[in-house]
Amino acid sequence: MKLSRRLEQLPSQFFASLAGKVAAAIKEGRDIINLGQGNPDQPTPPHIIRTLQESAENPAAHKYSPFRGTDELKGAAAQFYKREYNVDLDPASEIAILFGSKIGLVELPLAVMDEGELMLLPDPGYPDYLSSVSLADVTYDTFPLLEENNFLPDYAALTPEQKKLAKLLYLNYPNNPTGGVATKEFFEDTVALAKENDIGVVHDFAYGAIGFDGYQPISFLQTKGAKDVGVELYTLSKTYNMAGWRVGFAAGNKNMIEAINILQDHLFVSLFPAIQKAAAEALLGDQSCVTSLVERYEQRRDVLIEECRRIGWEVTAPKGSFFAWLPVPAAFTSETFADYLLQEADVAVAAGNGFGKNGEGYIRVGLLVEENRIREAIRRIEKLQLFQK
Repeated sequence: MKLSRRLEQLPSQFFASLAGKVAAAIKEGRDIINLGQGNPDQPTPPHIIRTLQESAENPAAHKYSPFRGTDELKGAAAQFYKREYNVDLDPASEIAILFGSKIGLVELPLAVMDEGELMLLPDPGYPDYLSSVSLADVTYDTFPLLEENNFLPDYAALTPEQKKLAKLLYLNYPNNPTGGVATKEFFEDTVALAKENDIGVVHDFAYGAIGFDGYQPISFLQTKGAKDVGVELYTLSKTYNMAGWRVGFAAGNKNMIEAINILQDHLFVSLFPAIQKAAAEALLGDQSCVTSLVERYEQRRDVLIEECRRIGWEVTAPKGSFFAWLPVPAAFTSETFADYLLQEADVAVAAGNGFGKNGEGYIRVGLLVEENRIREAIRRIEKLQLFQK
């Protein structure tokens, strides 16, 4: 049986290709330091695991969940937003439970766009945004995220036609892959653009807990008028090391939330109730685990930046996320440099061009290994004598 045209048009999975290269090198018996992954390396905090265990033993959790998720988890999400961002949300109408935020990112064009309509996507950006383009059979244009603009889009560069035709605009701050962060003024400009041109905003807030040097990332929903034009997607994967649990939520505009819920009514019967119980505990329980996690990432960032600069690699320290966006030496492209590091230094990184054409000239490095492994990775790169001290 042949694949559908929709599946044949899906983009190749960038991270699957990267994982294949790393797996092949490890199979050869090599000690690979994998800085290319985006998978949190720490375990889920014990109090969250205990809640799952206790709930899983309750026969009530063995039944179907309510189609649109439990009131407990939706209420917890609303309380979380009030506590962290002073944003008021109605749990019943302004929150949708997701099987991880990636589901929502891919679902939204299916839920609110018709075939052929236009999306605006960041370049560089999370590659799986493009999956929604193929599955919804819509079109897209990209807007550049450039270092000289602190990796924020320049809305003045959008053409009148783009503003007229666009139905959805995707943003992601703190940003993957660049580590850039949003400002209050930028989000205000975003709301103004959306209202003037009837564009829905989708803010991917996956790294919302992770800011450095005293900076706390701001929520798009803190902006006046944000709920009139868009939604924000939050995942527990990064904040609480729950990547494998596949739980997140969308919050904001009632019409967009209802669209997600209607689509999911036909696809899912929501998450395992015990996972929803544990997710509510994560959002409302002891938050010292989050503080410790951010401190760990900041320490790793500091080691990475210090070591890179020690060998003459001029890099910029990220202000958020758990990634660093590093320039490649002039003799290389992003892809040839990534391949060279894997082959010659046993260090895996993600080539910047995998995130879009404006990612060319960079590699993405994850802060997802211990400090001693980061130091060892840079020592290995130092031996290649690519940089002037």
